[in-house]
Amino acid sequence: MSHQTLDRAPAPAARTRSGLVLAIILTCQLMLILDATVMNVALPRIQNDLGFTPTGLSWVMTAYSLVFGGLLLLGGRAGDLFGRRRMFVAGTALFTLASLAGGLANSAGLLIAARVLQGVGAAMAGPSTLALVTTTFTEAKARVRALSLFSAMSSGGFAIGLIVGGLLTEWISWRAALFINVPFGLAIVLLAPRFVPEPERRRAHLDLPGAITGTLGVGSLVFAFTHAASDGWVNPVTLGSLAAGLVLLAGFVAIEARTAMPLVPLRLFADRNRSAAYVSFFFGPMAMMSMFFFLTQFMQDIRHFAALATGFAFLPMAVLIFTMSRLVPRLLPRYGPKPLAVTGSLLMVAGVGWLAMLTTDSAYFPALLGPLVLMGLGGGLAFAPLNVIVMATVPTEDAGAAGGVLQTMQQVGSTLGLGVLVTVFGSVTRSAGTTGAQLTVDGMTAAFATAAVFAAGTFLVALTFRRATASARP
Repeated sequence: MSHQTLDRAPAPAARTRSGLVLAIILTCQLMLILDATVMNVALPRIQNDLGFTPTGLSWVMTAYSLVFGGLLLLGGRAGDLFGRRRMFVAGTALFTLASLAGGLANSAGLLIAARVLQGVGAAMAGPSTLALVTTTFTEAKARVRALSLFSAMSSGGFAIGLIVGGLLTEWISWRAALFINVPFGLAIVLLAPRFVPEPERRRAHLDLPGAITGTLGVGSLVFAFTHAASDGWVNPVTLGSLAAGLVLLAGFVAIEARTAMPLVPLRLFADRNRSAAYVSFFFGPMAMMSMFFFLTQFMQDIRHFAALATGFAFLPMAVLIFTMSRLVPRLLPRYGPKPLAVTGSLLMVAGVGWLAMLTTDSAYFPALLGPLVLMGLGGGLAFAPLNVIVMATVPTEDAGAAGGVLQTMQQVGSTLGLGVLVTVFGSVTRSAGTTGAQLTVDGMTAAFATAAVFAAGTFLVALTFRRATASARP
């Protein structure tokens, strides 16, 4: 592509169409990410309405993340082979129908089944969202901008989910948190075939041995992490699932190294920056999930915030993540990924470390607002370049697989992190000599201190980024 082509401004009609395409894709991504946290603040009311046991209630969240994370690799490669727009539309349609069924559920079993189907639909559509951004926006600056906005949706969607969940639960019902997906999902299903271009498909066969071992391996690990959160790491089911997941993933790597058309081409990891970005997207969500999970409980159980106030408490963080996503496209070509990722990860370490000093009397300002501001700034700087690093130079035929790996790292990282942090919380609260609110806060601060270690891992990985050359820099 010539220099003149890269710099030529697109025609107004083309800009309008590309803007609509990006809006369709980002709306889908926001729905998928939002549903990982939108039910958080509604869990007490769901338990009362549907008669969940305290142990079973966690599966409202776990059922979605387990299936979503386990099937992402398969969904990514299926989009490459069978058509990304087709998988995007089909996955969104299934997700929308499952959201409707979940909102209408009159028993605990039906709601869990709906959440499972939501996870299947999300795994079908999720990798194709990132791949469609890459294949649709081929001009350099437009691609960086689109990928940065995509990253903002991916990172900020967790916080937005808490805000939306608080609003809908307080004003209408917890069911509205599921029903809200229906009009947006229908709009995507109707508009995508008309406006979103279908990339050229490859004629190939799906790597079934890799699909089976990879899907079962990731699914076993995600299950082990979530099971450990409730039953501990020494539980036989946890250990068995963990061992099975590691064995299956080892077999998966061996299969991928030998097959001609792998589910995850190992060449994706040949680029040092891309490999480091994958690892960063594993450690970063491990730290971020402590913010959403424990801070929500601190606000509601310790400081007695209402559901609506809890949701809006996260608004500064969401605003800052989106603000940084607008700045990153200007900063990335000038400085490269390393300074942004290093600065962002340091801010995240400071933010989570600040939360490790919470007490039962900590007020929103500055003890909560300060860490939220640091995490918003840090998350925006640290994560926005990662999608660009992974997707900007990936071969077109591997875009779905690359997006699937990226989102798998995010999903598995957040689930593993939550499992570890809940285990830390449980061990502290069982052994501490205090009681009541102080005992709970002691467990939370220990979990936040552990999350700061995860954030430090993101910082160490950021140090390994190499400055891109002028020809390779997005």
